[in-house]
Amino acid sequence: MAAISCILLVDDDDTTNFLNQALLRRMAVTDQVLVALDGQQALDLLDTHCEEPTSPTCPALILLDMKMPRMNGIEFLQAYAQRPAAQNPAVVIIMLTTSLNPADVARMQNLPIAGYLTKPLSQEKISQLLAEHFGQSTEGNQQ
Repeated sequence: MAAISCILLVDDDDTTNFLNQALLRRMAVTDQVLVALDGQQALDLLDTHCEEPTSPTCPALILLDMKMPRMNGIEFLQAYAQRPAAQNPAVVIIMLTTSLNPADVARMQNLPIAGYLTKPLSQEKISQLLAEHFGQSTEGNQQ
């Protein structure tokens, strides 16, 4: 059984999404990966998949790109924080970025994120995230 029932990738880059899905599949850390190309699609997916918070397709982890068209990562977080608590699943949100700009970090101080990861994702970064936020080890799953 996978460590996490569902992960939501939010990134406007198809190649990044493909590579991240392949990494997560190879590591066998999740049963399902949902993909949104911007923050608005991510909110829509949460509405669809989290009507029942215990649904196996309701994400337990969101890997959120910071820079996207239409609705970026910070705008997603602001909209997510404004939603009624009953609409938001118990989820770990990790911001993905190419660099940690101090101004961006400051803007996210009061937003519901559990941490940051720099791109690209790697087995080591995913393993550390699982250990830190889910109490899971992936040592037997890495190839």
